[in-house]
Order: sequence, then C-alpha cells, then structure tokens
Amino acid sequence: MSEVLEEKLITAGAERPFRSDKVRIEETGRRVRAYFAGHLVVDSRQVLLVYEPKRLPVYWFPISDVRMDFLRSAQHTPEGAEGLARTHWNVEIEGRSAEDAAWSYPEPDPERAGLKDHLAFYWNKMDAWYEEDDEVFVHPRDPYHRVDVLNSSRHVQVVVEGEVVAETSRPRLLFETGLPTRYYIPKLDVRMEFMEPTDKVTACPYKGQARYWSVKVGDRVLENLVWSYPAPIPECPKIEDLLSFFNEKVDIYVDGELQARPKTQWS
Repeated sequence: MSEVLEEKLITAGAERPFRSDKVRIEETGRRVRAYFAGHLVVDSRQVLLVYEPKRLPVYWFPISDVRMDFLRSAQHTPEGAEGLARTHWNVEIEGRSAEDAAWSYPEPDPERAGLKDHLAFYWNKMDAWYEEDDEVFVHPRDPYHRVDVLNSSRHVQVVVEGEVVAETSRPRLLFETGLPTRYYIPKLDVRMEFMEPTDKVTACPYKGQARYWSVKVGDRVLENLVWSYPAPIPECPKIEDLLSFFNEKVDIYVDGELQARPKTQWS
C-alpha cells in the first residue's frame, strides 16, 4: 500500500439493521487474500465478517488459511478493551516486518466463540488486499453500507465566503449510508480559477481514491475543501471526475433554498 494510503483516514460506519452494541459474526462467500513483501500471507474462502461494538467490520480467517511461518509471536495481552486476552503477532518476511500486524482471541467469550482458531489482520499493516480478484482499500466493504448516485435536475449553487464558486442544474447526488447527501458537480460548472490542487489523497472502499482542491477567495484559503474521484471503482462510475464540496463548510443552495450545514466528523 502506498504511503498516502497509509495515512489515517476517516471512515463512516453504516446504520446496520441489527444492534451495533452486540458482536455479530457472518459467513461471507468471498475469497480474500492479503500480501506482504510480495508474498501471499493469507488466502481464504472461509472468511468470517465480524462486527464488534464501535468498530468497522473486520475479516477473520481460519488459522489453517494463514501462512503462520511468516508470523512471530509478539505479545500476549492479559486483558484487552473487550475484557479478553489477546495474542498478537508480527509479520516477518525476507528482512521486512510489520509489528503487531495480527491478533486473535485464544479463549473467546461466548459471543465470539466462532472466532476460536481464527485470526485477524490490521488492514493497513498489509501491502495489498483482494476480494476475489479486485483490490480493495481501507477496510472490508460492509454489505449493509450503500452508495447510490442519482442524476438530478435540481439547481445547486455553492457559495464560499460570499462568492459563488459553483452553479449547476445537472448535479449528481450521492446518497451514502450514515452520511449527508453529497452534490457532485461537473467541472464546467465550477469556477476553477478559485480552485488550487493539493497533494492530499484519500481512499474509500466504496468509491476509490479521491484527490483534493483548496478554495482561494480573496486572501482566504480553505484547504482541501473540494474532492473528486478521477477513476472511481467500477461500482461507482457516475461520479467520475466530478467535484464535491464539504457541505459542512460551505453554503449550498438547492433549488434556491439554503441547506443546513450537517454536523459530522468533518465539521
């Protein structure tokens, strides 16, 4: 994984149709693989998708599907955040190592009984992940998390520091579980003279890699206020190369009505 993808990314959890304060273990029919230092560390068709309270979903693998010869015992935690003992491993291959890259519950409680003889990896400690033959980023895709992109004829106007920086009647509206509506605008309808490209890159498992612009109005620069997916993943093609502004930080008018700024982790 590139250095830019290893930076800490903010991700949103889904509003799932079950209690999020309980442990939930589901079977998934996907083949999942992870690579480190050019070697296949895990390759499994018997993957469990596990939801634990206040966590994104995690893939757990039967130990029999893990190259345990690449793992070295790192530490044994008598009692973790869950009140359970945890065993941790480092991954070491041909002079490269990833510390504290994997963990397991040697004696899981009744809620986690299905995780006996299974092991999980910290996603960003591996170099690359694949679900079937598609590379995936950040974390496993949650089947209860939806992203829908709809064509619209609504009139959308974006105002920054009193200046109209974008205006369109052909936006694409992105509806994502647990997040405010995002308005994606063609570049031809954005005043690009206000946009300054930055080096920021983030990744989303549901949309792909995003690149950013700051907005400069007068002497004021609002950093990384706008993003775009130049080459979104195949499941989300309709937002390709369109621009979206953080609703939390700008004034957006839809059909002439000022939209309330949502309160989120990006506010």
